[in-house]
Amino acid sequence: MPIDPAKALAAEPRSAEISWDHKDVQLYHLGLGAGTPATDPDELRYTLESRLHVLPSFATVAGAGMGVVGGLSAPGIDIDLAAVLHGGQSVTLHRPVPVTGRAVTTSRVAAVHDKGKAAVLVLRSEVADDDGPLWTSDAQIFVRGEGGWGGDRGPSERLELPDREPDKTVERPVREEQALLYRLSGDWNPLHADPEFAALAGFDRPILHGLCTYGMTLKAVVDTVLGGDVARVRSYRTRFAGIVFPGETLRIRMWADEGRVQATVTAVEREDAPVLADTLVEHS
Repeated sequence: MPIDPAKALAAEPRSAEISWDHKDVQLYHLGLGAGTPATDPDELRYTLESRLHVLPSFATVAGAGMGVVGGLSAPGIDIDLAAVLHGGQSVTLHRPVPVTGRAVTTSRVAAVHDKGKAAVLVLRSEVADDDGPLWTSDAQIFVRGEGGWGGDRGPSERLELPDREPDKTVERPVREEQALLYRLSGDWNPLHADPEFAALAGFDRPILHGLCTYGMTLKAVVDTVLGGDVARVRSYRTRFAGIVFPGETLRIRMWADEGRVQATVTAVEREDAPVLADTLVEHS
């Protein structure tokens, strides 16, 4: 079997040094659509180095996201990348992400679940600098055709939405060139830029990175519910439920309760087709 769960889970973690500075942070924020209007004081916190703060989802691209790449080449895993889907993502913050940093990321396969017709790998990256832990991120990776060995199915992480209308609903446009800009933060998959490659994958044009939608959604929650204070975010998770095409509009619905914000994200132009589900931001 291409996935050997025991071997993958027993493998030694892989460590690497990563670093970033204000230019990486600014590029990431711009790739999420920050900076409109360009002179808005609230947007300058994302774009101007003298006022800069760091959206916690930056953790998914710091060091070019080597946790996912390293995890898929770990011992015990020999899979066809064409069968791989990014199913979900979570980030837990141990303290605010600094504008400039140098850290060590340690990555491993934290779990392997058997979903019958697919396997799910949980690829965990733990990042720390000289002052201690910074963040822990988990990527849930679906591998089609690799299940059925009788293993643990893993937890179900479906979230029930509150029985009321959303407390806030905002719409965020995705610019036509946004995927081209976002990929400069380290995800060079041609699926997001090359029409011919996208056609081979079954799409009539390139699609937006799921992690770009992930970051756009967190920015909307921070700006709309958390008063623009990125340091209030304690953790953030979602399930990728559908695709987004550049040029579309995201509709983000939010339900705010004590210490948490639940959200759903849909594509306006495709009759509110699901994009992100089971989305939760926990905050102080």
